[in-house]
Amino acid sequence: MQFNELGLHPDILKAIAEAGYETPTPIQAQAIPHVMAGLDVMGAAQTGTGKTAAFTLPILHRLMPFASTSVSPARHPIRALMLAPTRELADQIYQNVAQYAKHTPLRSAVVFGGVDMKPQTAEMMKGVEVLIATPGRLLDHVQQKSVNLSQVSVLVLDEADRMLDMGFLPDLQRIVNLLPKDRQSLLFSATFSTEIRKLGKTFLKDNPISVETARRNATSENITQLLYQLDRSDQKRAAVVRLVKNLELSSVIVFTNTKIGAGRLARELIREGISADAIHGDKSQGERLAVLEKFKKGEVAVLVATDVAARGLDIAELPAVINFDVPYSPEDYVHRIGRTGRAGASGQAIMLMTPDEERLVSDIEKLVSRKFERAVLPGGPIEGRAHGHGEGSAPRSGSREGRGTGARSDRPERSDRSDRSERGGERGQGRYTRGLDDQGVDRVVASTKARALDPFFTQPYDDSPPAAPAASGTDTAAASAEPAALAKPSGNIIRRKAGGVPALLGGLPKPKA
Repeated sequence: MQFNELGLHPDILKAIAEAGYETPTPIQAQAIPHVMAGLDVMGAAQTGTGKTAAFTLPILHRLMPFASTSVSPARHPIRALMLAPTRELADQIYQNVAQYAKHTPLRSAVVFGGVDMKPQTAEMMKGVEVLIATPGRLLDHVQQKSVNLSQVSVLVLDEADRMLDMGFLPDLQRIVNLLPKDRQSLLFSATFSTEIRKLGKTFLKDNPISVETARRNATSENITQLLYQLDRSDQKRAAVVRLVKNLELSSVIVFTNTKIGAGRLARELIREGISADAIHGDKSQGERLAVLEKFKKGEVAVLVATDVAARGLDIAELPAVINFDVPYSPEDYVHRIGRTGRAGASGQAIMLMTPDEERLVSDIEKLVSRKFERAVLPGGPIEGRAHGHGEGSAPRSGSREGRGTGARSDRPERSDRSDRSERGGERGQGRYTRGLDDQGVDRVVASTKARALDPFFTQPYDDSPPAAPAASGTDTAAASAEPAALAKPSGNIIRRKAGGVPALLGGLPKPKA
């Protein structure tokens, strides 16, 4: 079957031909006719088989009767709403829609968080027929009353399982309540779980068309899946360095479970001379897009990412992915390795496992219905502790590895240490000196010499006025010249009487005349 046999609009077929596509994939060939007929569809297929085109092409075809060349925003209401769980996937869908609709008057826009809302609002105010959005940012625009969803006739939930994992179900319910009841609803994902089917029953009409082009939750046969077992998690960084260098991987995505782990691994790879960068949720959208652009251009060899990059990213000719951490969700494994081996190409999916991740690997094996062979890392086991350094790399200056006796032996001995301790004793018999501790180890220890205290601190308090010093002949005349007010104490000073307590509550007594 060819695309021109599906009955798509000529302007859309022209864009498809310019993109170099002639034959639809199985998911496209089965889903496009049902979507064009206006039926609700639940589609599942392996990652990288063209699910995005399976719903964008027929939706654009259905909107062509409403296409208008008018500049009036009123002639371009939102008629199709496509929701995606992540910013990257939303942007990817938008690029596909813009590519297939470039020869039509249909307008499209994308809105997601992490960037300023004002440019997005200005774009939607011009009028768009196709809106691609993440749920959170769309609700922000709803609250600001900058978007009108009253004329939406098609709703698409892409990667719906990820939306459930990210807790978007309440947001989805709020959005669906804003849409017309009489609409077409589509749900597409690479995995079909029980929760997804329940979601389909909630948001789709009764008895939706189910399209599955492969065994449920299966992985592509074009991907070679390898599992390397390590003794400890601190050996994983050295393992990644070895794999990248030995396999000469010029483009690879390394997945981690945490944002902190992604940033740390990227820094360690850079120290090993490997061009790397990280992408995760703590980075702004501009930073994430800039990193992705550098990775696509080949300026960065290793892209360290959390699962934020596991959905919908279409990286051309990606030869391999590495699971630095075994994913907590088995479905995430399917999406991670789906970044390679796309569109019929071959790829490698490597997973690093430690004994404490055995249960997570077993869950993945149950999902994909295959048993992974526990292999040894190429080049043999990694000896010693990695501590974040690659194999054979010297410890960094100031690191814990360089603080042992071996590192100190390179420093010249300081012959003036004993002299310095002696000088410290002369300056007041300091509290510390160099000597032997209880185990006989030479080190700086507390001094046994007690410092002499000033007698002032050991004498009892005496509130009597100090005795006048004996005045010499010359001092007597000077003392007699002092004012009488300086000779007698101030009346504001309360003297403590023997056995008495100052009257604090009743106020200070008036000074005597």
